[in-house]
Amino acid sequence: MGEIVGAALVSHVPPLVMPETERRAMNNGDDTTLFSGLHQLAAEKLWPSEPDTVVVIDTHWFTTIEHIVSSHSIRQGLFTSDELPRGMAQMPYKIVGDPELAQVWAACADDREDTWITAIDDPHLPIHYPTVNLLGFLQADERWVSAGVCQTADTQDFLVFGELLAAAIDKLDRRVVVLASGGLSHRFWPLSEFRSHEAADPDRHIRTPQAAAADRQVIEWLKAGNHAAVLDFVPEYRSHAPEGYFGHYLTMLGALGSGCTARGTQFGEYESVSGTGQVHIWFDL
Repeated sequence: MGEIVGAALVSHVPPLVMPETERRAMNNGDDTTLFSGLHQLAAEKLWPSEPDTVVVIDTHWFTTIEHIVSSHSIRQGLFTSDELPRGMAQMPYKIVGDPELAQVWAACADDREDTWITAIDDPHLPIHYPTVNLLGFLQADERWVSAGVCQTADTQDFLVFGELLAAAIDKLDRRVVVLASGGLSHRFWPLSEFRSHEAADPDRHIRTPQAAAADRQVIEWLKAGNHAAVLDFVPEYRSHAPEGYFGHYLTMLGALGSGCTARGTQFGEYESVSGTGQVHIWFDL
């Protein structure tokens, strides 16, 4: 019988994989705390939890008619972002997968009429930077599985997707960490103003003061373990466009259980990246 041994909401923003000189140039000479924070999260929380498998809920992998999870034995190659090839180009990656977990996760939906999950091992399946950008910080010798965010899903759909992940883990001998890879509020500045808002200060650069206030409230609830309050807030929060419909967090919460009260530990500061809200928060279980 397997178990989820840790979970986290993590940022995957492009500055994480840019040279330090470029990160500092964007941020008035200071480095982003998201960089050191992700290294600290790995050293203090993820690696000591000794996972066999890491499951990434990837907010750039949009699906439409079903949930999809990667079931490759191995994924390797060079990644160039079509969104920002200037900042993420020919990045080598090699990921050992967990086909059994992916297939059991998909099979958990087979007898249901309210949700559908496909496990896919197509070698030409694109990979996205919410997975790739984490590797240099968090990858050791564990297996990795990525899951998409279904753009037609609602809150309950995401929670069920996570519940079925927990059911799959329960059927297997696995220690699993679930990573919700994505941001908080997620609206960018218009192109003509964009380069005036690349620094990290949320009070100056988050897209609206209301979005920053909503992000800070969510962070406080997460640190207090008040996931019920976050869940109740989701309809209102969506007015600030949380990344991936907040499906990354909701899927993670579904896996942890809707009654979860795990308190969060924040690594690094709450920061703006081009107008969007970003933070790393780990949950001990």
